[in-house]
Amino acid sequence: MNGPYARQTSAAGETGRHRNAHLIQGLLFLLAALLLSAATAEARPRAWVKAATIRAENPRRAEEWLVLPFAFSTDSMGFTAGVGGIAKGYGQEQLIVGGAAWASADDAVGGVLGLWDYRLPRTERLFFTTVGSAGYYPRKRAYTFPFTPPGAVRPGSNDSDEDAYVESGGVDNWFDLQLEYVLPIGAARDSGAAEYRLMGGLLQSGATGGQAWNPLKSGITNLMIRQFNRYQDYETDFGTFDRTIHALEMAIYYNNTDFPTNPSYGSTQYLAVKRDFAWLDSDQTWTFVEFEASKYYALPPTDWARQRVLAANVWVGDTPSWEEGIDAAGNTVVTDRPPYYEGARLGGLYRMRAYPQYRFNGRSVVYATLEYRYTPHWNPLGNISWLRFLKTDWWQFVGFVEGGRVADEFSASELLTDWKVDAGLAVRALMAGTVVRLDVGFSDEGVGVWVMAGHPF
Repeated sequence: MNGPYARQTSAAGETGRHRNAHLIQGLLFLLAALLLSAATAEARPRAWVKAATIRAENPRRAEEWLVLPFAFSTDSMGFTAGVGGIAKGYGQEQLIVGGAAWASADDAVGGVLGLWDYRLPRTERLFFTTVGSAGYYPRKRAYTFPFTPPGAVRPGSNDSDEDAYVESGGVDNWFDLQLEYVLPIGAARDSGAAEYRLMGGLLQSGATGGQAWNPLKSGITNLMIRQFNRYQDYETDFGTFDRTIHALEMAIYYNNTDFPTNPSYGSTQYLAVKRDFAWLDSDQTWTFVEFEASKYYALPPTDWARQRVLAANVWVGDTPSWEEGIDAAGNTVVTDRPPYYEGARLGGLYRMRAYPQYRFNGRSVVYATLEYRYTPHWNPLGNISWLRFLKTDWWQFVGFVEGGRVADEFSASELLTDWKVDAGLAVRALMAGTVVRLDVGFSDEGVGVWVMAGHPF
């Protein structure tokens, strides 16, 4: 590809139709590095139900832990090794502490450390979460550019070329601080933290919602405020591009499902506003508003299946602060917008999984997906004696289809036409009370393979 969007890369010979930066990373990497309760920089929604999960197979109640070494290989990091772990339920039944550190032969180095759902002293309903990561990556990819030349298509837009990205070495550091208040209504009227009791990985008692939609009588409602920070830089032939954010998010979250970790029926809704006031070294103000909803339908079990669930999710968002202008050279420049890794974006771990991370980004976004989750009686990992330390309660197969698009204006005529579509298959398991997943998506741009903790919604 010619012009200012020509691919910048430090890796010779990296060609081919599929450009996904992630490969299958392996079970141990999944358990050690990513088994952090889906609360990393990409997790969604940001608020969640505070709960202890009590497995009948664990006589120590909510206490679970894993510490494991890992090794994997990706296009962006090369061969990488490290160690990670997680501890759940120690000190406070809902409390989670976890972290990981890694290094690669290609000079990638990084780590993540976090604490989730710490109930503040002398409070019943106020919970604190903090998590951060720092690292250097030799081949980071960004579907963005500081300006768009006359007649060119903006990188990352819905109609952009899949080769229109910058790829180079650089740092990626982020840090979050989060407070959540659990309202004393619905299933949380007596306590800020729920308790779910499982047998064989399926809920036996403690369901907190799903039968009727009424926040005053059913489900759990959280108010959240989050202060989040991120810094990235890219060293390219056009200079070093960097972007820093120091932003706030305010949200309300209503979870009216039976068991939020693995819902079989009920629904969720999440409404949030994010705002960067250009504090400290953040140089742009911007606002992003989003709404997300999920619905779960329980299907009857069969002779082969312990549980069958049809799950649907929709997401819509807009950046009302978005401004487009023309500079002295005739280039289109967008200001008062989030960086490509925030706001309206598609591709990667959670939405449009057949595409690379942040493949599409713009002012506004719409997305929808449907999953069929099938949990058989057959549980190969749970029945192998020397693998019982993995605490695998069930094995699940999933088929999914996704669609959506980004646009540079918030209008139905733009957002409801010319969708990107993909479909895929997944294998998931409940390990130590947490869902882990390997999702494989297929699209016109190739195949995406993702390993992560938690259902995508």
